[in-house]
Amino acid sequence: KGKSKGPKGKKITLKIAKNSIRISSDGGRRLDLSKMGITTFPKCILKLADVDELDLSRNMLKKIPSSIQKFQKLRWLDLHSNQLEELPEAIGTLQNLFYLNICNNKLTTRNLPEELNLLKNLRILNLGLNCLDSIPTSLGALKELKEIGLFDNVLTTIPNSVKKLPKLKKLNAKRNPFPDSTTQEEHADSIKRIETLYLVQDKDLCSSCLKTCQDERDKLNKLKNVTPRPSKKPSFPLLLTPNSSAKDNQEEWRLR
Repeated sequence: KGKSKGPKGKKITLKIAKNSIRISSDGGRRLDLSKMGITTFPKCILKLADVDELDLSRNMLKKIPSSIQKFQKLRWLDLHSNQLEELPEAIGTLQNLFYLNICNNKLTTRNLPEELNLLKNLRILNLGLNCLDSIPTSLGALKELKEIGLFDNVLTTIPNSVKKLPKLKKLNAKRNPFPDSTTQEEHADSIKRIETLYLVQDKDLCSSCLKTCQDERDKLNKLKNVTPRPSKKPSFPLLLTPNSSAKDNQEEWRLR
C-alpha cells in the first residue's frame, strides 16, 4: 500500500459548502469555510464561484490553485493562518477584490506574484506574520490601498512607492529588523498612520491567544494611565493583531 502523504483533512462536499454560505452585513453572499481542517483547496466550491466573499482562513492549506480566477465577483478574500508558501499568478485577475488577508502563512518575497499589482481596487492588504525580506516596489501600483499590514516579517526597509501611496492611512510594520530604530517611526510619520494597525478580529484567534493579547493590551492601557502622553492617538478596540507575546508562542498559535 502507498505511504501516507500527510493528513487528509476534512473533505468538503458541495452540500457542506452550500450550507456554509452566509449573508454579510452589506447583503453579499459569503462562503465561510474557516476553521474546517481543510488541507487541500476544495474543487467543489468552484460551483459556487458567484459568491462575493470567500473565507478559507485558519485551515492547513498549502496551495491555492489558479482556478481561483473563477471567483470573478469576489470582493473579500481571507486566507490568513494557513500554510501557504506561494500564491498563484491568477490572483491578479480578481479585479473586484478590495480586501485580501494572507497574514500568518509561509510566504516569501520570491513567491509573491507580481500580478498582485493588478488588484487596482484593493483597499486592505494584510501580509503580516510571513517570511518577507522585502516588499515589491510594484505594490506602489495599488493606488486605492488604504491599509497594509507588514508586521512580523524580516523587512529591513519599505519602498517609497508603498510608503507614498496616495490613499494609504494605516500601516503596521511592527517587529521587523529595521536597521535603525527610528526608521519605523519615519514610516509612520510619512503617512500619518496610527500607532498600531489591527487586521485580525477577535473571533479569528484561539481562546488562549486571545486572552494573552487582551492581557497585554490591559497592561499597555495601565501604563498609558500612569505615563502621560503629549497627545492621544486613535484606538481600534474592535480589531486585534497578534502582539509580541503571542509571537513568542507562534508555533502553537499557527495552525499546523
